[in-house]
Amino acid sequence: MHALIRFKAQVAKDEIMTIKSADFDYLSKLVRERSAIVLETGKEYLVEARLTPLARREGFTSLEALITQLRTTPYNQVHRKVVDAMTTNETTFFRDIHPFDMLKKIVLPAIIEKRQAMRDLTIWSAACSSGQEPYSIAMLLRENFPALASWNVRILATDISQGMLERTRQGRFNQLEINRGLPAVLLVKYFERQGLEWQIKPELRAMLEVRELNLAEPWNPLPAVDIIFIRNVMIYFDVEMKKHILRKLRQVLRPGGYLFLGGAETTLNLDSTFTRLNHDKAICYQV
Repeated sequence: MHALIRFKAQVAKDEIMTIKSADFDYLSKLVRERSAIVLETGKEYLVEARLTPLARREGFTSLEALITQLRTTPYNQVHRKVVDAMTTNETTFFRDIHPFDMLKKIVLPAIIEKRQAMRDLTIWSAACSSGQEPYSIAMLLRENFPALASWNVRILATDISQGMLERTRQGRFNQLEINRGLPAVLLVKYFERQGLEWQIKPELRAMLEVRELNLAEPWNPLPAVDIIFIRNVMIYFDVEMKKHILRKLRQVLRPGGYLFLGGAETTLNLDSTFTRLNHDKAICYQV
């Protein structure tokens, strides 16, 4: 019996598409150059887990065959799919809730008072993944700031992944995604049942301006922004890239604009021009 178990374990082990050190180094460089994400030694298991299914879907017999193809052809859609596969798309509605409380109670009232004459508001959700964050912002505006109905309000939603951008445009979510952070009252008010999924209503989808943007590469022109959400993104970048992105974020923020980062992220020792603001359990940064 024990011999049979060892035999099955060995067979299972042999079926795993493993990655060579040189191939891991190549992929690390590719992903870093195209997305700024740092894949450190020890992440080989992550590469194997995410790229093995991709290799099979693309018709390759092994992970090694996929990487050989990448090495010998100019940058194309397969390279792009590899980079997309290595990005993390973990998100929920009203994620961590406290930043949204601060947005509602402190940040938006201050901006509305300051910009009453111009009646213009731009919010940017960077690395928006499948859209839960920008749609959470849209629902928060609709629920709490009816006066903004007469303003020019733009919610810019950007991501590196074409697949995630298409999901954001469609605003379709499965039941598991709906169950993660979305209050039932908002589900009833702003979503419509579409088979096994839920789709956010057209009037909220129309509030989003969805476009591709790679934080690691030159940015297409952006409007002046009042509020930036770029949460749980820069934890994947090295120090120099963090500094570079913060510098560029500062350039698109209007004077007095607000920056929301993830709970494990900070501008400390990276950019001294940002001032930290605290409210209850939430933190944001102001230029």
